[in-house]
Amino acid sequence: MTATAITEHSAGPPGPPDGAPKVGRGELGTISISESVVAKLAAQAAMEIPDAGAAAPRLLGRSLPGAGSLGVRPTSLTALPKASAHVDGSMALIRLEISVRWPVSVPAVTAAVREHVRTRVAELTGLIVAEVTIRVSDLVTELAQPPRRVR
Repeated sequence: MTATAITEHSAGPPGPPDGAPKVGRGELGTISISESVVAKLAAQAAMEIPDAGAAAPRLLGRSLPGAGSLGVRPTSLTALPKASAHVDGSMALIRLEISVRWPVSVPAVTAAVREHVRTRVAELTGLIVAEVTIRVSDLVTELAQPPRRVR
């Protein structure tokens, strides 16, 4: 099933109050967290929501069904979604491309993913997640069959 892409973004909480210490700054130096690390943490946090997962790769705006046989990541609720992050000081902007289990509510899943990613990234890095942009590019309609019981 091919789904039309849905993109949502939300502004996050305001920055730290005036006079608050800056994240990663101390008497002995500065700690910086790579954008790729923040992106990996965001992808892992997104996958922790049961109805969200990795979207199929796209070529010229079309998903590639059967791409798993070519060694390319297929749509899956058990794989990490695509994620990117931009870190500016103590603020992070995160972009995710996910799939959603059908027929679950897409707005409900994206809201849960957004809140969970914002909370987990902030807990793990100390960064303020100012924005989480989510693009739903696929719906998961084919689920793996449960294992057969042998008698």
